[in-house]
Amino acid sequence: MKPIKIVIIDDHQLFREGVKQILNGEPNVHVVAEGEDGSQAMRLMKLYKPDVMIMDIEMPNMNGIEATKNLLGAYPDVKVILLSNYDDDYVMHAIKTGAYGYLLKNMDTKTLIHAIRKVAEGAAYLHPSVTNLFVKEYMRVSNHRESLITCRQFKIKPSFQLLTRRECEVFELLLEGKSNKAIGETLSICEGTVKSHMRSILHKMDVFDRLQAVVTAIKKGWIELR
Repeated sequence: MKPIKIVIIDDHQLFREGVKQILNGEPNVHVVAEGEDGSQAMRLMKLYKPDVMIMDIEMPNMNGIEATKNLLGAYPDVKVILLSNYDDDYVMHAIKTGAYGYLLKNMDTKTLIHAIRKVAEGAAYLHPSVTNLFVKEYMRVSNHRESLITCRQFKIKPSFQLLTRRECEVFELLLEGKSNKAIGETLSICEGTVKSHMRSILHKMDVFDRLQAVVTAIKKGWIELR
């Protein structure tokens, strides 16, 4: 298996050293560089071309949100995991910026390793403690269907098929936070049919669950958050 190359950017040296020691003890994971400020992200990306960049949000000179925007502008395929001490509204900013992951610094080692491997595979990952916060904030800023981009505006990616009209309807209701049962009642179809459509949607979007579908839709610009 190809080693996962990691760059760590955090203004606390002790934290960087601790994370580096943990990661270098894992098979197929290697920390190739570290930095202490978001302004260093671009240079380290150019020099080391990491698979995953782990970056603190709150740093002097340039914070992680701004650094991620700049980084993804030049290297759109890089996968960034943002770190925070708090489970606050930074999570929405992180996802809208294009970060693949959002972790709290009080995470355990198992969560860190799991997140890195998932993100390296191309999946989004949110710390379990902020999942409910993310969903509530999403619902707050997306409380009517007019904020959704129509399915005709979805960009077709390699190995991604355009959703059918019914799948679009199911997806819109998913984005409103409705359960499978509620979606079925709204569309006058049985819950089993909703589950079938949901499996097809997740497969086409190449995600593992409903939360990742929402995160991916936001990241890819398939929906508009106002």
